[in-house]
Amino acid sequence: MELSKISGLGPFIKKTEKLDNYSSRDIFFPENSEKPFLIVNKNTMELRTDDKLGKLLIEKYESVMQSRYFGRGGLEIVKKTTQLDPSELEDLIRLSYNLSKD
Repeated sequence: MELSKISGLGPFIKKTEKLDNYSSRDIFFPENSEKPFLIVNKNTMELRTDDKLGKLLIEKYESVMQSRYFGRGGLEIVKKTTQLDPSELEDLIRLSYNLSKD
């Protein structure tokens, strides 16, 4: 999924963080914010959400779980097996972006 093609996202910054000799992750921040809105790992993506929506999606989909990075305030989604429609995923990314803006 290409973030620049998602409507409703403002400007953002991408930083790549090396985890070890074999892996890294991309971290996306709204411009002028220190709070990330999206973490893209090799097999998963993590984003912010509100508690009620997060609980609902975790109960509904096997490929959605509580985020390790954001904790209770976020979701971790397995990219290859996600049951979310692309439009649902775009909505979640937009919500995460808006929750992360300063």
